[in-house]
Amino acid sequence: MILSFYSSQGWESWDVTHRPVIPEGMPVLVDDDLLFEDGPVAARPTVVVNRWLRLLPASGAPSPNSWEAYARAVRDWMVFLAEHGVGLFDSRDRLKLALSRYAEYRATGPLPRRLAATTWGQHMSILSLFYKWAIEEGLAAAEPFTYRTARLLFGGTGREVKVNLAVRRTPKPHVTIKYLEPDFAALFLAGLRGLAPDGVLDTGYHGRELARNGAVGELALSTGLRLQEFTHLLTYEIPSLPSKPTVVPIPFSVPSGITKGRKFRTTWISYQALAAVHRYLDLDRAVTAVGSVWRPRRGELLMVTEPDARGGRINGVRRAWETLTPRERLRLVAPGGGSCLIALRGDGGPFIAWATVFERTSDRLRARFEPRFPHVHPHRLRHSFAMRTLEYLVTGHYRQAAKLVRDTDADAALVFYLTKADPLLVLRDLLGHSSVLVTEKYLKRLDLTRIYREAYETAGAAEGLTSAVDAHAEADAEFTDDTARGGC
Repeated sequence: MILSFYSSQGWESWDVTHRPVIPEGMPVLVDDDLLFEDGPVAARPTVVVNRWLRLLPASGAPSPNSWEAYARAVRDWMVFLAEHGVGLFDSRDRLKLALSRYAEYRATGPLPRRLAATTWGQHMSILSLFYKWAIEEGLAAAEPFTYRTARLLFGGTGREVKVNLAVRRTPKPHVTIKYLEPDFAALFLAGLRGLAPDGVLDTGYHGRELARNGAVGELALSTGLRLQEFTHLLTYEIPSLPSKPTVVPIPFSVPSGITKGRKFRTTWISYQALAAVHRYLDLDRAVTAVGSVWRPRRGELLMVTEPDARGGRINGVRRAWETLTPRERLRLVAPGGGSCLIALRGDGGPFIAWATVFERTSDRLRARFEPRFPHVHPHRLRHSFAMRTLEYLVTGHYRQAAKLVRDTDADAALVFYLTKADPLLVLRDLLGHSSVLVTEKYLKRLDLTRIYREAYETAGAAEGLTSAVDAHAEADAEFTDDTARGGC
């Protein structure tokens, strides 16, 4: 089965009256014989699947990356069914038998075809959505899944949900470390710059574009941007560097054209990280871009003139940067030559292979310096930003709370501060979550206990409320009293 992606380029020659309403980049499934029907009224299952895929942008999945993931999940299921003589809309009994075999195949089959528990769960969720839609549309009579009812408690409220029994059980999210501690984060940034842990040049490594890699890595770690976001940022969208160093974070606008769900937000960046980005832009990147004759190989060339912080003329028409999609940004050519993206290749074209750079860097650090160093994917830097930022927020939060308690000796002061300056609200806005409940659920997957415990202890000691020694002594006394009374 062929998986292709729709493009309207050249539609005028297709013998159609109007331009098709199919979204650009929409996945299209085609059978190997290139036929879509077996008769005048006998459309093939691929036609039904393509119809469902085209509805995704208006059904809560606006990202082209999601469309591709949905299409691949359904395609793999269809290919497996065809190999075993089962139809996509077969009877429930045959579909359930096929699902059982498919689960075994994806769990213990050939290595290239195995899926991790989380990926398998994602595939089952996608197939469940497809079959529910097909049944509602009268296109399918049954689905292969069995559900049980569970009660979900979150944010102080409860509701009943259906749980797909085909999903494998996975460990609790917080048992796997998904972020970098400060020492590992520093080691990772040093590795991107070609440095050893002690900060000197790693003579055993001869990498290229080290200034670029270090600047973008520090940008991602300091802002919490997603891979798509920091990859497709333009040089014109980088904030100006303050005239003097500051410990206060600098606001960093994230354009809606590259964010998840296309929602504008403002995060922040440290002065040190922003300075590193500007050094790369002013020195290494400037040298690479000068005289570049790079041109995009696919799609229309988008020549930029008269650029400023808000927008520029693209092929003569004034456009705001925030309206440009990632694919359009890849085709922008700067007035002086080269791509408009922050990171450039040696020929001046856009560099986007950050997952590979991070993977190779973490592998090298693990092999040469620190065997415990984890695999670093781009989203791990976002998790690290969330944890580090929350640690800063909570530390200041509890320090101020402790000061209020000390000065007023009243619980009301603590309550007032907690209701007016909640760190989760700040982190919600920085990460671009739709609500603080999403942020809370996100953080539950990380290790929050340590942050709150250490922040509370540090704040109490700083304000003279107690000391670590006193706290341990008081706790020991509680158990001593219990023992003396014969309690437990």
